[in-house]
Amino acid sequence: QVQLVESGGGLVQAGASLRLSCAASGRTLSTFPMAWFRQAPGKERDFVAAITWTGGRTYYTDSVKGRFTISRDNAKNTVLLQMNSLKPEDTAVYYCAAGRQFYIGSLGSRTNDYESWGQGTQVTVSS
Repeated sequence: QVQLVESGGGLVQAGASLRLSCAASGRTLSTFPMAWFRQAPGKERDFVAAITWTGGRTYYTDSVKGRFTISRDNAKNTVLLQMNSLKPEDTAVYYCAAGRQFYIGSLGSRTNDYESWGQGTQVTVSS
């Protein structure tokens, strides 16, 4: 498993941008498929975006397409989630997740597709 730490959350107004970062200690994230999920109060943890360990493919839930971008910064051993045009419905705790190392199958959107999780970072978007 991989130890993951998210950062970059905060309180912003609708229309603003935030960039979340997921860092790992002791392991190289570039060999793991990575994803972001989010969980609003009283709701299940939902898929947001994923990226293959090669960085060649990405996958987004429909509600964030065109607004969010997942990417890798291998030099810093981090995975980023750039969030633009934020909406109040984006308010949630955002979690970073790592899949199975060197996995080359289709990117998963279920929590069971990922093995390691961070502690989450709160994103609050006011109207």
